[in-house]
Amino acid sequence: MANHKSAEKRARQTKVKTERNRFYKTRIKNVTKDVLVAIEATDKDKAAEAMIAANKYIHHCVSKGILKKGNAARKVSRLQAKVNAI
Repeated sequence: MANHKSAEKRARQTKVKTERNRFYKTRIKNVTKDVLVAIEATDKDKAAEAMIAANKYIHHCVSKGILKKGNAARKVSRLQAKVNAI
């Protein structure tokens, strides 16, 4: 348990930030899964639409500081390669 006032505040802030980060990370997994499901179904149009949404959201997370730029670029690149292979 925190013994100082500043430590108590840091604990509160960490709890809020952890919850916020969990939301963003889960959403990233969901948009990625939408693309992969469309790829499995070999539905080119649906995969392309899902890819646009995934690309937009993943780069949105970069601007929020959830992902690093290179990490997001790698995720988008791998997804796009799979979509193009259909």
